[in-house]
Amino acid sequence: MQQIFNFVIKNKTFLLFLLLFGISLALTIQSHSYHRSKFINSANGLTGGVYGTFNSIDKYFDLNDQNEILVEENKRLRQIIYNYKTDTDSSYIDSTFISSKYRVTVANVYKNSYSLSNNYLTINKGEKDSIREDFGVITSKGIIGIIDNTSKSYATVLSILNKKSRINAKLKATRHIGSLKWNGNSPLYVQLVDVSNFAPVKVGDTIETGGESTIFPKGIGIGIVESYDTDIIGDTYTIQVKLFNDMSNIGTVYILENLDKKEIETLENSVNE
Repeated sequence: MQQIFNFVIKNKTFLLFLLLFGISLALTIQSHSYHRSKFINSANGLTGGVYGTFNSIDKYFDLNDQNEILVEENKRLRQIIYNYKTDTDSSYIDSTFISSKYRVTVANVYKNSYSLSNNYLTINKGEKDSIREDFGVITSKGIIGIIDNTSKSYATVLSILNKKSRINAKLKATRHIGSLKWNGNSPLYVQLVDVSNFAPVKVGDTIETGGESTIFPKGIGIGIVESYDTDIIGDTYTIQVKLFNDMSNIGTVYILENLDKKEIETLENSVNE
């Protein structure tokens, strides 16, 4: 306390000047509208800048929460799309698709291989999250693979970059069907085989899921036609497909469960018998 008194006594002239200057400045601002408006604008600019800085810092630390909100929103939107999407041609309605209901679950990738002959991913959702074998796995860009095995809290995904993988796919423009597989060479490309040579294939055409299985709904993106050749016999095409997904950089994925899967398979098995 004594130090404060000593400081005031030592600087009493300067402090008196500051006091009188402050009073005169306040009286000037109060009595002149021009000076008052300038002061208010300056004060607003200063406080706005300070609040803006703190708001930017707060937003930065809130990015993770906001990202999780966006992921959940994306999940809900995809669930709506996969449950109610119809063909672009309004005169054509796929009754199998409309009768199916898809549940969407969000998961994070813990491990991802893409340079082996038979590649897998490990995700952080399992049996306790109602995840089972043969559920489809996608990202916002396209398909990733199919659930291959599950534990209580985790699951492995048979990647499309796996020589065992076979997925029903089609040319978006013409609806010609083929089988999607991987030749084990580049992680950037997969191959669509057994496509009829009557199909008018063009470089740049989109390849998407065909919807002829209970795993993926139709219309989920896979990639674009990079090149194509006829097989040895000459009856079908083998199409080189450049993937939409960068399979070496997969973070968040969406798991698709067809809630009508058992009913459809039971019906089909009874017909086969």
